[in-house]
Amino acid sequence: MSNPWWKSSVVYQIYPRSFCDSNGDGIGDLKGITSKLDHLQALGVDVVWLSPVYRSPQDDNGYDISDYRDIAPEFGTLADFDEMLAAMHARGIKLVMDLVVNHSSDEHAWFQQARSSRDNPFHDHYIWREPKADGSPPTNWEAAFSGSVWEWNEATGEYYLHMFSRKQPDLNWENPALRQEVYGLMRFWLDRGVDGFRMDVINMISKPWQADGGLPDAPVVREGFLQPGFALTCNGPRLLEFLREMRHEVLDHYDTLTVGEAPMATTRQGREISDPVDGALNMLFQFEHMDLDSQPGDPRGKWALKTLDLRDLKRTMARWQDELHGCGWNSLYLSNHDQPRPVSRFGDDGEHRVRSAQMLGTWLHLHQGTPYVYQGEELGLGNVRFERIEDYQDIETLNMYRVATNERGEDPAELMRAIHAKGRDNARTPMPWSDGPHAGFTTGTPWIKLNPTYPTVNAAQALADEGSVFHYYRRLIALRKAHPIVVDGRHDLLLAEHPQIYAYTRTLGAERWLVVCNFSAASPVFELPADIPAARWETVIANIDEPAGVDLHALPLRPWEARVIRLLG
Repeated sequence: MSNPWWKSSVVYQIYPRSFCDSNGDGIGDLKGITSKLDHLQALGVDVVWLSPVYRSPQDDNGYDISDYRDIAPEFGTLADFDEMLAAMHARGIKLVMDLVVNHSSDEHAWFQQARSSRDNPFHDHYIWREPKADGSPPTNWEAAFSGSVWEWNEATGEYYLHMFSRKQPDLNWENPALRQEVYGLMRFWLDRGVDGFRMDVINMISKPWQADGGLPDAPVVREGFLQPGFALTCNGPRLLEFLREMRHEVLDHYDTLTVGEAPMATTRQGREISDPVDGALNMLFQFEHMDLDSQPGDPRGKWALKTLDLRDLKRTMARWQDELHGCGWNSLYLSNHDQPRPVSRFGDDGEHRVRSAQMLGTWLHLHQGTPYVYQGEELGLGNVRFERIEDYQDIETLNMYRVATNERGEDPAELMRAIHAKGRDNARTPMPWSDGPHAGFTTGTPWIKLNPTYPTVNAAQALADEGSVFHYYRRLIALRKAHPIVVDGRHDLLLAEHPQIYAYTRTLGAERWLVVCNFSAASPVFELPADIPAARWETVIANIDEPAGVDLHALPLRPWEARVIRLLG
């Protein structure tokens, strides 16, 4: 039986606001995307994941949707969308839309009706609770974008739940009528020709506390902080039931790629949800490896910086590889619209920018799963370090800075250091297409400042240089299509306790590949374990020329070196 197409695919994420602007208003749009599809075809990707382009007030850059069946005017029209989709399909590229149905915008017609009266038929599309006896919010939970998860609604005398911005009220999936609305809008886009969905925070649609109605206050970890609501709102008891219903009602009737964003997911949940027979989605975005460079238990969350210990990354990735092999499927990613740039986070965005970006790509793409490439990752684009908080646009970043400085008196310099490392705007600066005005992104004024490296780090330069990150990624992507071992091979971790070398094997039948990556600027020596035979071998791909007289039992690695080796005999 052949694999489904998405197992051998590579997905490229487009953040439309920052990809390419066709009309000079400083905001990327659908016609701009269409104009740059040759770039994606040359890279060799199979699927585009498009972040939201629906009609929206843009409180959270499109993740607050006011009309699920229309396009935001700044991005274009439905006709522009159809033209873009046809151009993708003509190039053999499929399209996955962002499905944001844990919450809507407070400007959506559903919520405008819901907030008007407790008797309104749409009232139960959202989650409402009475105030405490003193009139305060029902719980002390903190939203992802700071402040309480509860917002007062005067017309009904209730609080509504919002796990993110107050302009993003959570939808009530306990209501069957709401679920049917969601399935209808999914069919609308699938019938239009899209090829699947990336589902935003999908494991929050079933709230654990909705089952018994309990709303306990939780102990505050540190004075001045509310209790993070995420831990109390993910993975409710009806999650699989809802997702299986979605599969039965919608997904089983189309040939789709589905990936669910799932904060705090475990490998058990990964297996359950992505099981090809009894599950509901093809794969999850889990966050364990993305949380390893934050201080565990610190109420500042991701802003509490910690140096990554490579051994932690090995344990996390190996567990997901091993426990989903043969019974589920992994998604593979290091960056997206919510994450900083991996070459700055895990590599070296200075002297060794190109080589460390290539190493990280090798390490990621040779694992089992479907790889995701975020726009600019294929150029080795790094973080930005804007000096002023006013230069940032992201609601999460701005709210965190305001609360931390005004309410907790934290050091602005330390906060800016955290923003430079982890802020979401690191990923949202305009795509640098050339070294020309505004990096070739727009003829107008960009909606957010450019990454100042664009004169030397841009797509035109990368395509002209055979040694660039772009061409290396192109070769990595081609490997997946040419060699079944990359898709189906078993993963086995080597050297679990080595602090600098990340090595593992992939095995399929009699074929075995060895992946060796140096996560440092040092020169450690790789020693092949004695139980792995290597009478003969050949390099499949590497980011640096092969040294003379190589001995796999004592291989000196150069800074940020990556090498994939086929073991023979």
